[in-house]
Amino acid sequence: MTERLTNLLAVVALEVGDRVRSDVQDAAGLGSAGPAALVALEEFANGASIERLRDVIGLTHSGCVRLVDRLAGAGLVQRRAGSDVRAVSVVLTRTGHATARRIRAARAAAVEPLFAELDADDRRQLEDLCGRLVRTATRQRLAARGQHAPPEGGWLCRMCDFAACGRDRGLCPAAESVAQLS
Repeated sequence: MTERLTNLLAVVALEVGDRVRSDVQDAAGLGSAGPAALVALEEFANGASIERLRDVIGLTHSGCVRLVDRLAGAGLVQRRAGSDVRAVSVVLTRTGHATARRIRAARAAAVEPLFAELDADDRRQLEDLCGRLVRTATRQRLAARGQHAPPEGGWLCRMCDFAACGRDRGLCPAAESVAQLS
């Protein structure tokens, strides 16, 4: 049973990943890291330094600088002076905020059709199981990095819709895991 479950979950994960990647890239008109950067800036990292944004989306420093160049060139972000003379703060523009909202909507629309054959009880059970998987993934990522994540979950939450997650109501499984380890 474990082999079958592992295989089925991997197939579903691949399908969800493909759908989300395609739809959010179309919604944003950007490559792979752009949508994650915009959503992270919208949800919890607006005004972050390039170094902080780099950590959240998992790019090298030079890769993040190039990404911010592309986002700024597209009118989605602005660079501002950071708290440190050497740091640059990345802030979403109005267009960047609107694009981040389109990305989140496209992400939800990409996944929702997969629930078509699930009734309300199935959906509640799947929600519970996914929450447990997110808690496990968060703890494992923290252990692998040998550090504590920022309160917002950072890299795991980079494409998250915090309102849908229930972050403000204390329902976020990633934030819960981070809090338990702190």
